[in-house]
This record gives sequence, C-alpha cells and structure tokens, in this order.
Amino acid sequence: MTESRLADLTARVPGLRLLTELTDLIHYGRDWTRRWGPAPLAVALPSDAAEVQAIVRWANERQVALVPSGGRTGLSGGAVAARGELVLSLQRMNRVLGFDATDRLLEVEAGITLHAVHEAAREHGLLYPVDFGARGSCTIGGNVATNAGGIRVVRHGTTREWIAGLTVVAGNGELLELNRGLVKNSSGYDLRQLMIGSEGTLGVVVGAQLKLTDPSPPAQTMLLALPHMDALMEVFGLFRSRLKLQAFEFFTDVALKHVLAHGAQRAIDASEPYYVVAEYDALEDRDEQAALLAFEEGVREGWISDGVIAQNEAQAAALWRLREGITESLAPRKPYKNDIALRISAMPAFLHEMQALLARAYPQMEVVWFGHIGDGNLHINVLPPEDMAQAEFLAHCERVTRLLADALQRHGGSISAEHGIGLVKRAYLDSTRSAAEIALMRGVRTVFDPHGILNPGKLFE
Repeated sequence: MTESRLADLTARVPGLRLLTELTDLIHYGRDWTRRWGPAPLAVALPSDAAEVQAIVRWANERQVALVPSGGRTGLSGGAVAARGELVLSLQRMNRVLGFDATDRLLEVEAGITLHAVHEAAREHGLLYPVDFGARGSCTIGGNVATNAGGIRVVRHGTTREWIAGLTVVAGNGELLELNRGLVKNSSGYDLRQLMIGSEGTLGVVVGAQLKLTDPSPPAQTMLLALPHMDALMEVFGLFRSRLKLQAFEFFTDVALKHVLAHGAQRAIDASEPYYVVAEYDALEDRDEQAALLAFEEGVREGWISDGVIAQNEAQAAALWRLREGITESLAPRKPYKNDIALRISAMPAFLHEMQALLARAYPQMEVVWFGHIGDGNLHINVLPPEDMAQAEFLAHCERVTRLLADALQRHGGSISAEHGIGLVKRAYLDSTRSAAEIALMRGVRTVFDPHGILNPGKLFE
C-alpha cells in the first residue's frame, strides 16, 4: 500500500476496499485456466458504479491496466492479471436493484451470481433461463462479457437474448445506460449488443436489466446410450421432430469414466462410446408416449442401444450430474481445452474430420469431449500425460489447435463458442474473423478505450 499509485487511488476514492496480500493477489489474479502466474498490482473491490468510474479515470491518468473480474470461472484466460494490472472485482456489487412486474425485468448489479438471479426470478414466479454448471460462482457481468450459453441454449438461446439493458463504465470513465430495457429501439447502433461478448475490452459492466419469462413446463430427463458417432445427429433430429426439447447434451465413454470416478453413479448398464442427456417437456401423458415412441424408433434404426427415464427429481439430478460433473472431474488434471462452434448442419461432416484429426494428433493422450450438440457447441479436453512437461504439452496442443482452427474455418465454424477468446485463443481469431473484421474490432476498441487500459492483451494484442 506504500506504492505511490495505490496511495493516490485510495486518496481519490475514499473508503475503497483495496487488497494487496499475496493470497488475495493469487486468488483474484487468475481464472480457471491456471496457465499464467497471477501478478496483479492490487485488487480493487468497488461498492458502486461511481467508484468504478473513479477507478477507471484514475487508471487512465496513471496508465494502469485494469482487468475486470467476476466469478473468474472463465476458461480462456480472460480474467487473468499477470502483468501488474489492477484487478477490478465486482464482487461487492451483487445486489438485486429492482423488479418490474409489467415489463418482467429484473435489474441487478454485475457481481450477482447466476444462481442468485435464478432464485430472485423464482421469487416472482418467473424464470431466467440461462443456466450451466458454474451457476453458483459465475456472475452476470462475466456472463455478459462472454455471452455465456450453457445447457439450455437449444430452447432459450444465449445470454444475448436475455439482456434488455446494460449499465457500463466505458474505458474513458463515462457511464453509459444502454437500451434502458426497451423492446423496440431503432435509434442508431445497439451498443448494448456490442458490449455482450466483448470480454471487458470496451467497458466494465456494472449493471444489467434481465428479461424474465414463464417457468419451463414440467420436464422429463432421459439418458441414452448410442453405439456410434453418426447416431448423435440422427437421434437429435428424431427427438427434435417428436418432442419439445429443453436440452440435448452428449458426452463420450471417456468423459463418463472420469465423472464416475469423481463420485457420480452409473445409471445405465450399456457400455457404449456415446451418451446423451435429453430433457423435454412432459405436460401430458401423450408427451411421455411420444418420447417412448421416439426411443423405440431410435432402437429399431440402430441409433440407440439402451436408455433410462428419470422417475423423480433426484434421479433426474443424478442423470444431469453425469453431464454437468465432467468439467469438475477433469480439473485436477489441468486439461487443455477447446470450445468450438458450428452450424448444426455442418456438424456430421466436421465430427468425422475432427475425430480423425484428434486420433492422429493425440495417439498417446486421453481426449475427453462432450457438449451441447443441440446448438453445435463441442468441448474438447486433452489430458496431459503424467510424464510430459507442461511446456511441452501446451506447445503440442497449440499446434493441434491451429489444425483444428483451420478445419473449423473450412466448415464455417468458430474457435470459441461460449468461453471467449481471452489469452488462450487469440492466436486463432483469424480462423473465425476476417482481417477486415479484426481491423474494425480494433477500431471499436480504441473508441471505447482510447488509452488501452481495459483488459489489454485479451482478444487480440
């Protein structure tokens, strides 16, 4: 705290909570990637938007880089502070500010967790439908920054569809009220949408107006065992045509092995290379009958070898744990992660090319893949061999990622579906965006952050 810049900051923002202990610097200076050693200058925890503005203005004057920080559950290095940046944590700004029953809008501060938003919506008999495994620790600000998706995108879409308005402190310290909850607003550029997915490089999200909707109908959960890869898309097409899907998630036998070792319970006798967790509306008996008929047709076609339907909420939760517990079960191994997206129509051809590429590239490494097949999003996790140095492992994986990025480019896909670009994927941005697009993105960034203080090095150099 004797550092002159920090002394100046505390003088500028009386009462600002500022952390400088080593344990705090380590905790707040990294995200789930764990690939970069955290080395922030300090951690600022503002209590309101005015303090955020004051911090941003001070950072501009002092030329101190800022790293906006939410729950730090990201997997792209987007919340890493490894070069002496000031971490700007929104942790204390976690309140529900209001609810408008007419417009069905929930106004919140950016540091509120996704789980707390779910609970607040439930108190009003409504639903905020974006959902994924990190719901207890991820924050709305971080969800906005990466346009988070999750397990029910097939039904409800990504975060982008549920943001009615944003309050943002731009890189020059200006407070922006974007869209203000309007349904129709054709008064020029929609800067709200520009902020969504910008990874903290244009502004610091300090508040959001969230759209709420009616609770989902009663749902049923089914676990399916599939004998081959082509069956994934066949079963998805079959179920989508017969049922009102809320989610359609898949994982491999390798993923199942790890999540079972982590404490999940086996729910099906069949041992197959692929598995699907499907959730669908179950309002009436005819919905259950339609599900059984779809299952039977899948069996007759040779796409499904076995399946089980949850008989109660506890069993449904146990089936979902097989899918949602995968990331946590792999975390101790520090996997190298890819998060990719394609149009669903391009998925069958790409899956075959990807499977052949991974087999050639990682003949002696364990590759775990799973994802949101219903919206074209795959997660690929490569586990390092115990006898391979971390630097060698990462270098090998980076070479393979370039090949994967090239394949995605041929198939019209994206190197990042929902994790963002951050530090991890910035070298491959050109596989998804043209040179002209990247130039425009750089120009936009300069307009909002003229001195380059917001999350420098993330998205692109």
